[in-house]
Amino acid sequence: MKPAGYGESQPRLDDDRRPIVLLVLDGLGDRPVPELGDRTPAEAADTPHLDALAARGANGWHVPFGWGPAPSSEVSHWSMFGFHDVAFPGRAVLEGLGAGLDVPEGRAVLHAALRTSRLESGRLWITGRASAADSDDARLLFSELHSVLADDGFTLAPLGGGESLLVAEHHEYADVTDTDPFFETFHPLLRPRPTTENGTALATDLERALRGARAHLLQSTVNARRVDAGLPALDTLSTKWAGVRRPIPSFLEQTGIAGAAVTSTRFYRGLAKLLDMQQTHLRPESDLAHDIAARVAAAGELIEAGAQFVHVHTKATDEAGHTKDPYAKRDVLQQIDQGLAGLDALSERAVIAVTGDHATPSVHGVLHTGDPTPLTIVGPGARRDEVTAFGEWTARHGWFGKVSAAELLPLLLSCANRPVFLGHRITPRWVPALADEPEHFRVTE
Repeated sequence: MKPAGYGESQPRLDDDRRPIVLLVLDGLGDRPVPELGDRTPAEAADTPHLDALAARGANGWHVPFGWGPAPSSEVSHWSMFGFHDVAFPGRAVLEGLGAGLDVPEGRAVLHAALRTSRLESGRLWITGRASAADSDDARLLFSELHSVLADDGFTLAPLGGGESLLVAEHHEYADVTDTDPFFETFHPLLRPRPTTENGTALATDLERALRGARAHLLQSTVNARRVDAGLPALDTLSTKWAGVRRPIPSFLEQTGIAGAAVTSTRFYRGLAKLLDMQQTHLRPESDLAHDIAARVAAAGELIEAGAQFVHVHTKATDEAGHTKDPYAKRDVLQQIDQGLAGLDALSERAVIAVTGDHATPSVHGVLHTGDPTPLTIVGPGARRDEVTAFGEWTARHGWFGKVSAAELLPLLLSCANRPVFLGHRITPRWVPALADEPEHFRVTE
């Protein structure tokens, strides 16, 4: 500590604030699997580096929104980043930004996708989507749909492959339901419905536009050629993730510290862009150990450049969970762990946190669930507990207990010796950190 100031008894505080690295293994959480001895893939995996972190640090469960609700990645991350009190703009906005599109402010946008379907008793059952090999056909079909959709006030901006951003030029509210059923086994294509009175006009126009798109796709020569070649027709346009881009605070303004991200997908690029976070984009590699090692190294470089919070993400765990093969998810975790040796050195100069954004069970007929995901934090403010291995079962004895998505960032800031002091206000907007850049009182004496 530094000597006390004149007339003071308390020593001046040392500046031992640390930056934070949050490593999110997407969809990490799971359920007990009989084939794995009633263990989850994380519990069954051989993960010496993650186990060592758990043994060095404090642990708990990340349960984003309490027991029960099944979070999506975008909703979890919005709260994990400290934006739970800011209206979420809609994932379509972030997908568009991540693709490099100039997403207009104040206009409703939706994610639109070309799908294959089966008509049964007046209902369209979604049977698939455009594959990578269908990119040329998808481009032609979207080109044809431009004039069809324009008649109803919509424009298309390609996102790549069979996906586009659908812009509702005459609507400033996006309060409508998804038409994409997501759960294709349970539901056919859904009718767009308003979620508030503000969405009534958009729902009406969108339904008319989707019917027009369907009629055109059924008659398209592109689809006729596909059928002749033994390929399924891309005969349906589905929509989801409606939203509106509006002014929102940057990550720095919302949290008080400079944020950065090592991004892996279009969505996370868009999230970082929207929040004005510095980013390093690394395309996912098939060698998962090399992939995650490169991401950890990139996080270190961002810290050297001044970032005080760095989000590192891999989707490999989530993708493995969606295969419904628990062995595949276990193996993916083992491969990722092989690339985490760099976390040990990084933990000497930063708080390290490892967790998931939700559970993606590798068993049962569910996409995501509210099952707990392990949380490990290593840092000067994280008390070492009795946990010695990384996983859901062992984490139940962790020091932090159950942590929600909204609680995560304040917890990490405390562990990094930079929590907001509730008896001291230095920013017009409340932030969860001891802000790095409050406005200084300047004099010209």
